[in-house]
Amino acid sequence: MRRIALVTLVVHDYDEAIRFYTEALGFRLAEDAPRPDGGRWVVVEPGAGQSGAALLLARAAGEEQRARVGDQTGGRVGFFLHTDDFARDHAGMTAAGVTFLEEPRHEPYGSVAVFQDLYGNRWDLLQPAAS
Repeated sequence: MRRIALVTLVVHDYDEAIRFYTEALGFRLAEDAPRPDGGRWVVVEPGAGQSGAALLLARAAGEEQRARVGDQTGGRVGFFLHTDDFARDHAGMTAAGVTFLEEPRHEPYGSVAVFQDLYGNRWDLLQPAAS
């Protein structure tokens, strides 16, 4: 079996990113370990024991990486957060200060709304339609 385990998300600061992903989005801090180079190995995931990719929060090193924080996909939605209860998660995220860029919409494939993370990366919050 093969699967994508981690996706790197370049951030300005480990702690502010951990706070956003754990508090505003309800992710779980799966790992936070020091590295010999002075950095940290920081992994957050949407839920414990679920299959799917987790995020490796990687602090930008150098000007080239700092320039890409918040725009890793050129303004496109680059991340997709699936939920089994769109209304619950949309309300909770809104109450936590998450910025939604559109009103929720109901498409044939499910309920969806685009939001941005603390750096401006675009995400879909998506409850897939029942099959």
